[in-house]
Amino acid sequence: MATVQKLMRAIRVFQFGGPEVLKLHSDIAVPIPKDHQVLIKVHACGVNPVETYIRAGTYRRKPVLPYTPGSDVAGIIEAVGDNVSTFKEGDRVFTTGTISGGYAEYALAADHTVYTLPEKVDFKQGAAIGIPYFTAYRALLHSARVKAGESVLVHGASGGVGLAACQIARAYGLKVLGTAGTEEGQNLVLQNGAHEVFNHRELNYIDKIKKSVGEKGIDVIIEMLANVNLSNDLNLLSYGGRVMVVGSRGPIEINPQDTIPKECSIIGVALYSSTKEEFKQFAAAIQAGMEVGWLRPVIGSQYSLEKVAQAHKDIIHNSGASGKMILLLE
Repeated sequence: MATVQKLMRAIRVFQFGGPEVLKLHSDIAVPIPKDHQVLIKVHACGVNPVETYIRAGTYRRKPVLPYTPGSDVAGIIEAVGDNVSTFKEGDRVFTTGTISGGYAEYALAADHTVYTLPEKVDFKQGAAIGIPYFTAYRALLHSARVKAGESVLVHGASGGVGLAACQIARAYGLKVLGTAGTEEGQNLVLQNGAHEVFNHRELNYIDKIKKSVGEKGIDVIIEMLANVNLSNDLNLLSYGGRVMVVGSRGPIEINPQDTIPKECSIIGVALYSSTKEEFKQFAAAIQAGMEVGWLRPVIGSQYSLEKVAQAHKDIIHNSGASGKMILLLE
């Protein structure tokens, strides 16, 4: 007798466009894991700005339509495919990628993109680890090659990647400065590793940063909104300073001469340029952070699958991020 395929609820996108193209379906077949794949019962899934660019069709990598968005899930292994030795049914895990999409009750993932979630970290926090912490680690340790004793400015520090960058930078011995646009955001930044915080909505906040760091300038800037801040960033840098561009929402005019006297660099950060080996390295450091206790994901707004279109609006248009936005599927 043929086995009946289990069905699940999942968000599907059939055409690129605004948040309204995110459609909730309740008749999607639960995927079956193949070789080196696992099936995860999703408890929570992170919502990342990049998912809004992909949905809009403006991102350089476009998925084949229709698709289910989402890469950062946390949940429990439901089933494993052939040749999976690292995980078994019932294991608590989080991911840095999915094959079938994370905005769903079940998600298929390649076993090398799945990591053990310690008991002390709940599923909401687990869904806030993937893109934010791996991106922040890549930006700071891999690409900027920060050294203990250097200074870092996290420009837009109250969101998922920003708070991750503050925690990592503090743990690795850097002097950490952050910016945020609300009082709540500023307090969060101070609670998560920053030595000082500045309100980037104040007209003279750049002068305040300059006064704080003095003549030397800032060694590394982690930049979430380069289309607004890049020109200012170049003027804040130290000799040999680096701006790490994590996010940008359009073009900006800069003066290339600003890079010459200080021999500074502008470096793009793309998590998915990381090799499997690099992901392993990042994961080892991040797992250690969870064990020791400096890695503490901060959860912001929470949404049900039914409210995913609202989540996509809010992550772009809300004034002042505070913590990591997640979808709850429990």
